[in-house]
Parts: sequence; structure tokens; C-alpha cells
Amino acid sequence: MSGKDKGMHPITHEKVEVDGVYTNEWGREEYFKRGETFSADPILGTTEWRLTEYDFENHHDGRTDERLIVKEKGHGKQDKVHPRYSNAED
Repeated sequence: MSGKDKGMHPITHEKVEVDGVYTNEWGREEYFKRGETFSADPILGTTEWRLTEYDFENHHDGRTDERLIVKEKGHGKQDKVHPRYSNAED
């Protein structure tokens, strides 16, 4: 067991705390959402589950978040910034 892996992982019938893909002791992967309970393995029965991939959904429509777009007029307007380099001549 590695030094960073000292905590106990959740087992079957415990509540899921984080959305994501979990892997059991035999390598079976399953997606769980927060609030669900961990299912039993068909062969092992009660098993330990390890979070292997977070459910992180960003830009799901393929568009840039509106909050990141610079506004042309009104609130949130930003002036064009010209970088100044230390070796540039004025």
C-alpha cells in the first residue's frame, strides 16, 4: 500500500459523495451520482469502490461561457490592453 493511499474507500451500500466513475476491486467501472448508493458486485458481492474519474462537465455545448466574453458596451467593458515589454523602445 502506498503512503498516500491510507484512507478507507467506500464500500457497497454506502452513499456516494462525489459524482464520477468508480472502480471496484476487480476493475469493474461504474458511474455513480452523488446521493446514490454503491451497488454490489455480481460476483464479489460487497466490494470496495475507488473514485477513478471525476465528473467534470464544462463547455458541454461547445460554446465559450458568456461570463468569459469581453463586453463591447456597458458593465464589464474592458479596454484593449497593450503589453509593455522591458526591452521595447518607446
